[in-house]
Amino acid sequence: MGSIIVLFELEMDQAIGPDGVEPVVRGVHAAGADPDAPEDPLPQTLCGLDTDAMEHSHYRPAGPGEPWYPPALHEQRCHQCEAALRLA
Repeated sequence: MGSIIVLFELEMDQAIGPDGVEPVVRGVHAAGADPDAPEDPLPQTLCGLDTDAMEHSHYRPAGPGEPWYPPALHEQRCHQCEAALRLA
């Protein structure tokens, strides 16, 4: 697989308001990058979810051996996406 886009699945009832409250990240997913627009994800994550409702994390691993997901969100990472990345 080429490059991946890391996406956040957010809690639906959370929103960024005027006080700057951040939405709650329910899951961290991976999707392939669109070959025609490399900053955009393909329509589905590696685990098969629709990417339209997800937020682009703009996360990139700092170097080799770093996790594909933001380390602070280790508990929220999608195990199915992670398994698909291992097979790629």
